[in-house]
Amino acid sequence: MFGAEKGSADKLDGKKLSIGIVQARFNESVTNALAEACKQELAALGVEEKNITHVKVPGALEVPCALQALAESDKYDALVALGCIIRGETYHFELVANESGAAVTRLALDYQLPIANAILTTENLEQAQVRQIDKGRDAARVAVEMANLVNELA
Repeated sequence: MFGAEKGSADKLDGKKLSIGIVQARFNESVTNALAEACKQELAALGVEEKNITHVKVPGALEVPCALQALAESDKYDALVALGCIIRGETYHFELVANESGAAVTRLALDYQLPIANAILTTENLEQAQVRQIDKGRDAARVAVEMANLVNELA
């Protein structure tokens, strides 16, 4: 076994971590709120501002490409995917939600790099707005906890 489990405070200690954030601009009012909440929580967890890279891409389908570029740089302990996909009247919602989600998961596994997926998939703007702050914070916490876990297991 790997020994005693670290305390919950240790799991959320971001002081030594480098985090990359990829934000989709589509539905930007929501994704800006996601990003702000995520960065505030990263700071609260001790991640230094200089150790946070924040890039923006047009939409959710472009998020994986930027995540891959960050992963290939080998500079990050974890990445965060931020976006907002709101159901419309066509099949496009399912396509974007499924493909972006699958690509984010595949990248995490291929690069053995934690990626917190906070690409919201909602029925309407109101649902997205209700979730934007909590999901941004959650993504930061997931990124820090998983980065610490993977670093510990390596």
